[in-house]
Amino acid sequence: MEGKIIVVTSGKGGVGKTTATSSIGAALALEGNRVAIVDMDIGLRNLDVVMGLENRIVFNIVDVVQGRCKIEQAAIRDRRIENLFLIPASQSDNKDVLTPAGVERVAKELRKKFDYIIMDSPAGIERGFENSIVGANEALVVCTPDVSAVRDADRVIGLLYSRSLEPRLVVNRIEPARVERGEMLSHEDVLEVLSIELAGLVPMDEKVLISSNTGTPLVLQNDSKAGKAFRRIARRLNGESDIPIEVPTHKTSMWNKISKTFGLK
Repeated sequence: MEGKIIVVTSGKGGVGKTTATSSIGAALALEGNRVAIVDMDIGLRNLDVVMGLENRIVFNIVDVVQGRCKIEQAAIRDRRIENLFLIPASQSDNKDVLTPAGVERVAKELRKKFDYIIMDSPAGIERGFENSIVGANEALVVCTPDVSAVRDADRVIGLLYSRSLEPRLVVNRIEPARVERGEMLSHEDVLEVLSIELAGLVPMDEKVLISSNTGTPLVLQNDSKAGKAFRRIARRLNGESDIPIEVPTHKTSMWNKISKTFGLK
C-alpha cells in the first residue's frame, strides 16, 4: 500500500506552519508510521533547525529531484523518534530550480517508501506552492486568528479546491483570554469565513519558542499545550475520526467571575 502525501501550507508567513509541519510529522511517527518531512521552502530552509538536524545535512530535495543522489541519501533519520526522517531544502538554490514534473516523479517514489510524506510548502501562491501540492493527496491550511491571515488563507483554499484538493484547517496560536475580551477572532469567526473542515485548534504556547530554539520536537514535551493539540490532529489524520476537537480555554479567577456576574467588568 502506498503512502499518503499531505501538504501543509498557509497564505502568509509567520503563522506557525513550520512548527505545525514538524509537530504533526513527529506525532504521526510516534503513532508507529514511517514518516518523511520534506522542506519545500527552497532557499529559505529552516525545518532542519527546528528539528535539530542542521548539522547532519549532506544532500537535499533539489539533489534528489535532479538525480544527484537517492532519496535514502538525502533523508536524515531523527535519533529521538523512530521512523521519522527529514529531507531538507537547498539553501543555495532558488524556488525556480524545481519543476512540478520533477517533484511529482519524486513524490511517487516517496509514496512507496513512507506511510506519510509531509510537504512543508513555502507561504504564498508562487512556484514553491505549485511544486509542493503537485503530488498531494490531502492539504492542511494553517491560519492564525487575525484578519490578514484569514484573508490570505481564503485565497490559498480557493487554489487548493481548483487542484481538486479539499483542505482542512488548523487554527494556530489561539489566546482564549484575548478571544474573550474581543481582541482576537474566535475559531468560530475564522471557520465562518473560510468554511472548510476543521482539523484542529492549537493554543498559544511559550513552549513552541523553546522547542524551536533547542531543536526538540514539541510533541515530546508532555507539558506543552500546543504539543498535545498537534498530537490530537495527527491522530485524526491517521484515521481516528472520533478524537474530539478541544477548544482552548483559560482559567478565570473567582473575583473576575463575580465581577462579570454582577456587571462590574
